[in-house]
Formats: sequence, structure tokens, C-alpha cells
Amino acid sequence: MLARHRFTNCYRAADRVSQALITDVIYQGPQDWEDVFFRTLLFKIFNKESTWRLLNRELGEVRWDSYTFDAYDRVLSAAFTRGERLYSAAYIVPPPQLGEGRKHRNHLRLLEMMMTSGAPERVAGSSTMREAYEVLLGYPALGPFLAYQFTIDLNYAPQLTFSEMDFVVPGPGARDGIRKCFGPAADGIEAEVIHYMAASQDEHFARLGLSFNGLRGRPLQLIDCQNLFCEVDKYARVAHPDIAGISGRSRIKQAYRQEAAPVRAWFPPKWGLNA
Repeated sequence: MLARHRFTNCYRAADRVSQALITDVIYQGPQDWEDVFFRTLLFKIFNKESTWRLLNRELGEVRWDSYTFDAYDRVLSAAFTRGERLYSAAYIVPPPQLGEGRKHRNHLRLLEMMMTSGAPERVAGSSTMREAYEVLLGYPALGPFLAYQFTIDLNYAPQLTFSEMDFVVPGPGARDGIRKCFGPAADGIEAEVIHYMAASQDEHFARLGLSFNGLRGRPLQLIDCQNLFCEVDKYARVAHPDIAGISGRSRIKQAYRQEAAPVRAWFPPKWGLNA
């Protein structure tokens, strides 16, 4: 099954797309917070490396102070017309209804709205991860799952110092995975289950006789445990189709394709994990 279907790394930050975000987007280019925020959310809305490379190739350095809706729309619309995929299939970013006829145009308007209404400043001024999450949650089309995922992405930047052990929002896949592990009794307490898993991981690795040194010594964080339950759900859809989740999904939508390029392993310097 692992040879046929795509699964994520147990550490979210070690995934190929997260590595691209960290190394090519957040820590490349101007390091003022406004630009980092703009680049991060622009990349994550599409969540596709080829779209990011296209924008940089056609527009030069991606910066908020040189952004215009018409220029970005022209590049993306031309690619759409050529039949190029602009979005990753990893998860769906629903388009807000902001008056434009195409999905990517409404997403550009959403990003404009965030930049001009003080979202970067309010996120940076938040005292907790939950508070930063609630800033993003207040914008159209950003439901709880996406607002949390985008908060985690922004927190890779040097300007934010939230602990990944502070706060978690279980996504639909994680809720399905928890249901498959623990049954209906876990409904409604998924966040508590994830907290327990992260807090007790060493105890259970020892109980099972498993040697697990983490990510260069970094234990699994809440976001990683959230992801692991999502991957359990995906695996169980095929390996244990008789065990039902909540959503009723029954197949893994993405097939595995081997890529020759190695996955980098470079993490936010503030974590102290890089050689």
C-alpha cells in the first residue's frame, strides 16, 4: 500500500511541500514580517510548488509592495487557459465570494483583504497561537481547519514564537482517524486525544519497545499527531474498509509517484535542529 498511495511524513515540517515553504518561501526574500506573511499565504492558498515558481518566473521577486491584482491575475489566468493546474489536491481551499468570476481571482482578493485590513500586524501581536488562529478564522472561506494550518505555516517564520504544543484543531481526516482508533466514544474530544498522544508518546514508545528519537531529538508536536491520525484514516480506508470513520470516505485520492529530487531537511533555525 505504501508503494501505491501517498502518505505524509510523520513530522509535518519534513514534508516536501512544507520544506519548499520553509526553504524557498519563508526564508528566501525580504525578511520583514509583512512580506513573509504575504509570501506564506500566497504560497499556501495554492499549495503547489509549480504555481509559486510560475509567479516568481513571470513577475520577479514576489513582494507585497510591488503586488498588483492585474499582474498576478494575468499570470494565473494565462496558466489556467493553458490547462495548467494552479492548486494542489492535498486539501481544498474554498474560494470566498468576493465578486470575481474565477477561483484564483477570489483568492487574490482574499489575500488583498487580509493584507490591507491589518492581519499581519494582528497575528504578530497575538499573545497565543489560539489568538493568532482566531485572527485568520475571521476571514471569509477560512474555516477552522485552514485557519489552523495557515497559523502553523506562519509560525515557521522567525517573527512568531508560538509553541506547537499550545493548541490544536483536529481536521476532518484526524477526526476520522481518531474514530477508527477509539470508536464513537472519542467524538467531540478529538483535541484532548491528540494532546494525550503528544504528552504520553515516550511512555508508549517504551511500552511497545520502539526506539524513536524524534526529529533530530524533537518530539512529536500536536500538529504532527494531528497529521498522524489523518494518515491512519487514509491507511485504514484501504486496509480496513469495514471500520467506519465519520466522513464516509472510502478511498485514498492521491497515488504515490516517486520523485528523483531528494527531500531537503532544513527547519526553522529557531528550533535548533539544523547542522
